[in-house]
Amino acid sequence: QSIGGWRGLFDSGLPMVVFVAVNAVAKLTPAIWSAIGAAVVIGVVRLLRHESLQQAAGSVFGVAIAALIAERTHQAKGFFLLGIWSSFAYGAVLLVSVLVRWPLVGVIWEYVEGGGSDWRRRSAMMRVYTATTLGWVAVFAARGLVQRFLYDHNRTGWLAVARLAMGYPVTVGMVALTLLWVRRVRRLAAPTEVEVEGGG
Repeated sequence: QSIGGWRGLFDSGLPMVVFVAVNAVAKLTPAIWSAIGAAVVIGVVRLLRHESLQQAAGSVFGVAIAALIAERTHQAKGFFLLGIWSSFAYGAVLLVSVLVRWPLVGVIWEYVEGGGSDWRRRSAMMRVYTATTLGWVAVFAARGLVQRFLYDHNRTGWLAVARLAMGYPVTVGMVALTLLWVRRVRRLAAPTEVEVEGGG
């Protein structure tokens, strides 16, 4: 729901596919403008359909930055550098959160649930939040490393494939795994917490 369902997947991937396709037949500059144009058209369609423009605006901004990098590097593969850098940056932030014993999955989950910071003193909760956060580190690291390899070998077309395949599908899968794992541990820990409070 947060990514707009299948329509969101289509909208997010279209500018990139347009970029690669146009670059293959008309080179870099037309590809850049075609990708930006595709993102703008998506925004206009959403506006006409009275749909939320938040995702469309983010897409236009992201495509514009990626296009600027491609223009500056004078290489089509530069279009994917922002995504590669972002993957490594997200992975690094998540890893640091584990090292300082404030795993971000736990921080975000407990903030949403209004649970305070007591979870850090419960070994079961710390273990599951640490493990799921490390799972996200692995996702972003794999995404960055695969795309960096393809970038270094000038595989622009395969970069687009990897970006699509390792984007929303992997993210949705990891979100589902995180939800199932954390909810299971919280459910199993709940009776113990009640007993401790009753005994106190």
